[in-house]
Amino acid sequence: MTTMQSNPPTGAADKKTPHDSETSAAHTRGERRHEPSIFEKSSPGARAVGLPELDIEPTAIPADLAAPAPRLPELGMLQVIRHYTHLSQRNFSIDGEFYPLGSCTMKFNPRINEWAATLPGFTGAHPLQDDRDIQGTLRIMYETRRMLEEIAGLHEASLQPAAGAHGEYTALKVIRAYFRSKGETQRTKVLAPANAHGTNPASCAMCGAEAITVKAPEGYTDLDDLKRIIEQEGPDTIMAFMITNPNTAGLFDGMIGEVADIIHDAGALLYLDGANMNAILGKTRPGDFGADAMHYNTHKTFSTPHGGGGPGAGPIVVRDFLAPFLPVPQVVQQKDGAFALDYNRPHSIGKVRSFFGQFGVLLRCWTYIRACGAEGLENVSELAVLSANYLAARLQNRYEMPFFNPEKGRYAAHEFVTVPETLLNKGVTLNDIAKRLIDYGIHPPTMHWPVRNCLMVEPTETESLRTLDEFVDAMLAIADQIESDPESLAKAPQHAVVDRVDIVGADRKPTPVFEG
Repeated sequence: MTTMQSNPPTGAADKKTPHDSETSAAHTRGERRHEPSIFEKSSPGARAVGLPELDIEPTAIPADLAAPAPRLPELGMLQVIRHYTHLSQRNFSIDGEFYPLGSCTMKFNPRINEWAATLPGFTGAHPLQDDRDIQGTLRIMYETRRMLEEIAGLHEASLQPAAGAHGEYTALKVIRAYFRSKGETQRTKVLAPANAHGTNPASCAMCGAEAITVKAPEGYTDLDDLKRIIEQEGPDTIMAFMITNPNTAGLFDGMIGEVADIIHDAGALLYLDGANMNAILGKTRPGDFGADAMHYNTHKTFSTPHGGGGPGAGPIVVRDFLAPFLPVPQVVQQKDGAFALDYNRPHSIGKVRSFFGQFGVLLRCWTYIRACGAEGLENVSELAVLSANYLAARLQNRYEMPFFNPEKGRYAAHEFVTVPETLLNKGVTLNDIAKRLIDYGIHPPTMHWPVRNCLMVEPTETESLRTLDEFVDAMLAIADQIESDPESLAKAPQHAVVDRVDIVGADRKPTPVFEG
């Protein structure tokens, strides 16, 4: 994959010195200047397009339906293009800046994915077409689910869920349907460690299940507390245990096999929140360490688009005894080799998404997996883990790491968490550090999660060694500034389009601004 690092981040190559935070052209947005509104740019009579003469008689709008004509700016085509280009440049994006948003995995989306998704045979397909007319589309879906099954080490996948949380919801519905088919309707309690994703208990509530928290000291599931809760609640009331592995502390829980045994001994099932699969691709499979069901976040693991409220995909994969309960339709390959949508699944929970899922997203997922191949997917996880450990190792002397401790064999997986107490005790806030990073052209990492006053950093495998070193230099420069002049951080960002805003005030009393 051309998007991955070609050299491991050893710290030797492309070494840079700490940047001057006020003058570095590579890391600042430049001095703030007045940006005229689109109305200020308006020139009477200017037009961006020319429309042909009407070839029919115009029809007047009834007076009682007509609204006053809006005052619109008048601009030529070039001015319109520049206006929207400048607006886009105000936003942080993975295409423009380093975006180390821990847990969210903001990795680069290779352009080959976008090329594949815009092929006319796919964009022109209609979901109501006969199966015989969309064999290429159905083949993509069938091959995607087969590859996801192999990567998970499980038996059958459903591509319907539209996001990771939707996948959790769907899988829990499948698990409940399975237990109901056995007459075990009393199993309504789902356990999850304290460092689980917030969507886990929400998904439980949506499925009518009760979420119970298991302690996770030092980032790992407390086996004694897990056993205590099962004994206290009664083994026959437990439906599942939801765990993210690697977890949100950036650690792979090596006791996952013991967790699986404890859960299975209670007659319950182990659910893997697959949000962090990017760290273990090709290294281990959830089915092999005891998971019975899981979901993928395709944007996190397989480079599909992320953010902006657009479509996502959260495929689930389950063991064979859960497969009959998966949503319909399922894409299958018939004996004659043709592909079809199978609705004949009498135990199915039904549909959870219109038609058969987010095909455009799944097509990008298929493209990425095929482009990487088995060896490439393993390389993805190796570089993601290597990059995270490189950053943690270089920053640990200035930014405390509560979970990262190589001397005790505690290495980061794909991300790491820092709680910089020493720096915060100088009189700055975590928000000050985050806002100062914006001046370096770097999006702030995830804040205050999974613990208070923490930054959670995930570099992914797609960033170069040079970018990683630039991030380290920025973080060290900020630490130096805190040591010498902590009050100055309260003014950050100083080179962004927008000044520091009152976050609470803006949330509670937004002031919309309308141009014109």
